[in-house]
Amino acid sequence: MKDKDTTPAWYVVHTRPKCEHIAAALMAGLENVEAWCPRIRFQRNTRRGKVWFVEALFPSYFFAKFAPAESLRAVKYSQSVIKVVDFGGNLTPVPDRAIEELKAEMKNIDICEVEVGVKVGDIVELTEGPMRGLKGIVNALLSGADRVRILLEFLGRENAVEVPMSKILTEHKPRAVMAAR
Repeated sequence: MKDKDTTPAWYVVHTRPKCEHIAAALMAGLENVEAWCPRIRFQRNTRRGKVWFVEALFPSYFFAKFAPAESLRAVKYSQSVIKVVDFGGNLTPVPDRAIEELKAEMKNIDICEVEVGVKVGDIVELTEGPMRGLKGIVNALLSGADRVRILLEFLGRENAVEVPMSKILTEHKPRAVMAAR
């Protein structure tokens, strides 16, 4: 075996959808294997109100540190794992520095909370009331009880409507918010 096969390094592990954290937790129980699945927690307005979601930062992927000579077989055949990502049949380690920077961005915690929020100019959809389903543009963020003013095109003209933030859906994606930080 090559020397690099006996040295532990970080690798990307591909999993079944929505099983990243389960596979990482099971893999962390393996001897000489360290698993890390960075996840984000965010609140999203849905048609049934505000709901908290927790998702993998990289859907269907997580990181595992192991020495291929010792643990590759155990990692490959771990529950919910599809494969260890390779390029042309060669395992390609992720540089330790990249993992360190990602952990620093995640504030060294496994689940980082992301504030999605809205800003002036965003397109939003109303989720309740007689105008439910209509889309408009945020015109102003109002102080007080978390309200926004939205410009809605209704009956052939634009109308300004004030609604609570809890009654709108935003088109922002939490991963895009993370990338913009």
